[in-house]
Amino acid sequence: MHVTLQQPTGARLVTATGQELAIPATLRYTSAEPPAVHIDFPPHVTLDGEATTWTFARALLGEGLRGPAGLGNVRVRPAGPGHTYVEFHAAQGVAVLGFPTADLTRFLARTYTVVAPDEETVGAELDQGLVALFGGRV
Repeated sequence: MHVTLQQPTGARLVTATGQELAIPATLRYTSAEPPAVHIDFPPHVTLDGEATTWTFARALLGEGLRGPAGLGNVRVRPAGPGHTYVEFHAAQGVAVLGFPTADLTRFLARTYTVVAPDEETVGAELDQGLVALFGGRV
């Protein structure tokens, strides 16, 4: 049985003019995908009116709480003593959201109680999928 953690949080969308708009979000982690964390956004705050989830490495979140991290579609970096920026890069542009660092730190600590960082594995499902892909027997 897999364990799923969810933690509602508030974020601040930083606009191109420096204005900050409140955005609700939910931090989510599941033991079914131990290396990943998810940030869920409700439909009313997205461009297409659909609920949106961004998934990225849990290790990236941990690194970004200490210093700038990430080179791809998601980047995380401290933004002063109490906030952390998470940048989402997409074809439509870049969204920069400020999260309370305490919320992210608490969430990350809770994920470690479910699966320790050194116990993250790709799991039997991936092994079986690779064997099947390459014509072996499971």
